[in-house]
Amino acid sequence: MKRLIVSCLLIGIAFNANAQQYWKKNAGKTAKVYLTNSKTNEKMVDKGTVRFEKFGQPKETDACIFVDPDFKYQKLIGIGGAITDAAAETFYKMPKEKQKEILEAYYGKNGLGYTVVRTNMNSCDFSSDSYTYVQDNDTSLKTFNVAHDEKYKIPMIKEAQKAIGKDFTFYFSPWSPPAWMKSNKSLYKGGRLENQYYQTWADYYVRFIKEYEKRGINIWGLTVQNEPMATQSWESCIYTAEEEGEFLKNNLGPTLWKNGYKGKKVMIWDHNRDLIYQRATTTLSDPETSKYASGIGYHWYETWNNKTQLFDNLAETQRAFPDKFLAFTEGCKEQFDLSKIYDVKLGELYGRNMINDFNKGTALWTDWNVLLDETGGPNHVGNFCFAPVIANTKTGEVHYTYEYYYVGHISKFIKPNAQRIGSSSNRVALTSTTFMNENGQLVTVIMNDTDNDIDANLWIEGMSAKLSAPAHSIQTVIL
Repeated sequence: MKRLIVSCLLIGIAFNANAQQYWKKNAGKTAKVYLTNSKTNEKMVDKGTVRFEKFGQPKETDACIFVDPDFKYQKLIGIGGAITDAAAETFYKMPKEKQKEILEAYYGKNGLGYTVVRTNMNSCDFSSDSYTYVQDNDTSLKTFNVAHDEKYKIPMIKEAQKAIGKDFTFYFSPWSPPAWMKSNKSLYKGGRLENQYYQTWADYYVRFIKEYEKRGINIWGLTVQNEPMATQSWESCIYTAEEEGEFLKNNLGPTLWKNGYKGKKVMIWDHNRDLIYQRATTTLSDPETSKYASGIGYHWYETWNNKTQLFDNLAETQRAFPDKFLAFTEGCKEQFDLSKIYDVKLGELYGRNMINDFNKGTALWTDWNVLLDETGGPNHVGNFCFAPVIANTKTGEVHYTYEYYYVGHISKFIKPNAQRIGSSSNRVALTSTTFMNENGQLVTVIMNDTDNDIDANLWIEGMSAKLSAPAHSIQTVIL
């Protein structure tokens, strides 16, 4: 197959204010390369170093990715995944040595560098059963009790917290209020929160925070409602943009602040990219509502054509609300099939979404379940999905999908508080993003999801280093 010759990838050394002077002084500098190559089955393999040499003006026929360290954008809050009931239950069904392996794989010093954990308040589809924390019609919340979570979920979250340390960033989302608070009197199939229970439901969030923090789990933030426009066969609740704003303005926001939780990061929307701009501009149009919101959450389920997802909506929303951070709060590959857990397309789905999300302004990126079993569950409604790590609870085997490695090419090397560097591409063959870590280290991630091997030059201020980007590969270049 004919090879596509790519002659430049422009990157910057952001710890030096004058990139040109830096390169003149450091001609011949080398960069470290790590590669995942599906053709050779290499996974995050150390490929040694590449050296920079002089390289002049790129031609129009040259395929290039341009990265300029003089343009700096959002800072990374962190990257991680959800510890749901399903993930935690699967975790504790595994042998002790496998539990340690999984914790290290995600949170250990040799793992993916995950720092973010999301969980569900009340049950979700990825719970073995449906539950809430109070008895029916208890408007005073006297019966509030998180004992259900103490069997699996809280212990695993605390294990992750211990492994992560100071960068631990934990937030939660509700899928549904208790059925007696809702118009349809069911946890399932949408319904709306009855007006008379707005304050009771706001108090519920505070009780959840208090109970978790009483157990030593510091809560960084929360979303108002998971997928507020989805009527699902599982736990769900509908809010219009106006309803979400009214609840946040009149109940949830003031209740959090009154209880000393002004510093908790509240994220609105928490649904797909398709309506993110409309929801943000409507919900946050009132300054009294906006003051309680720190971020805007979103998912990736707006379309099944994964190469044409609505990434531009993120950039437009970020431009409209530069004081709010964008947070990817959930995404996964649905329709689980155990025979396909080693398909590289799973990894490319993650690589494509993560790189584009970051390039459009995203500051927080959270995968869905960190762990699922051999069925893609447990799940009480049969909504089985893939996860980066699949644990076979019958055999004790742990399977690492390409999702795991593609996420790792970003999360392992780009640290919290890293700042994204300006970049653009004149070809679709390579997808790339660049961040500068706090220590001045520059990290560029490059994905090739085509069938063609690509020869590439990384180029800055007349200097370049030759790279090879094999078909269906991802690599991380560290300066």
